[in-house]
Amino acid sequence: MYFDSHCHLTDERLIGEADAVVARAREAGVTRMLTVGADPEDMERAVELASRLEGVWASVGVHPHAAGRAEDGVFSRIRELVALDRVVALGESGLDYYYDNAPRPAQRRAFERHIELAAELGLPLIVHSRSADDDTVAVLRSLPSGVRGVMHCFGGGPALLEAALEADWYVSFAGVVTFKKFDAGELVRTVPPDRLLIETDSPYLTPVPHRGKRNEPAYVPYVAGGIAAIRGEPVEEVARRTFENASRLYGLPLPGPGGA
Repeated sequence: MYFDSHCHLTDERLIGEADAVVARAREAGVTRMLTVGADPEDMERAVELASRLEGVWASVGVHPHAAGRAEDGVFSRIRELVALDRVVALGESGLDYYYDNAPRPAQRRAFERHIELAAELGLPLIVHSRSADDDTVAVLRSLPSGVRGVMHCFGGGPALLEAALEADWYVSFAGVVTFKKFDAGELVRTVPPDRLLIETDSPYLTPVPHRGKRNEPAYVPYVAGGIAAIRGEPVEEVARRTFENASRLYGLPLPGPGGA
């Protein structure tokens, strides 16, 4: 079994056929998926999908691209949504200095608000960091006690990886591990087995051999294969460990024989 620990079923490229996308994932052995909220409207759609699709859970939060819209009312709504059974995490939040779609001060304020909620509510936080290693490292090294989380779609450098592991966080890799030009294998090998996650980040970052097509959760086994090749481990072991790790992070019980 596989756990796609981060996907965007609410994206316009997937939501119209979400039922079929989830069915294809299950046929591929992907029995659990986390669909991630990215803005005030998107998190509502994520919760709706998780409420009706088997094997799908949701996170709620505001992506750094939408940080300019992270107002008090949005965080009040997040508080309401996390009370629902299928909502298991906060985010994605973080910092994106590559696109700078929102002012950096707004990104940092929104990130801080998500961290405060994670500390208060005891929920894991999903963090996006792009071209912002130094500031993200500073945040990780000043986290309130007990804040748990994952660096999703990891693409940072050694210092960011070190800070994440020092904080006892999880580190997730996506389809880029299958690309010929991927050159961060040493970082993939550095992550302890009990802190490793896999994801598609679909519909983005489609892994080889489907690169160039729209991504979806059914392709997460290719990510597991890429990780297994880099780490020199059986793909079955990567699948098992990452399934258990994601389930533990998001507070989901491990299934019994034949279950998901």
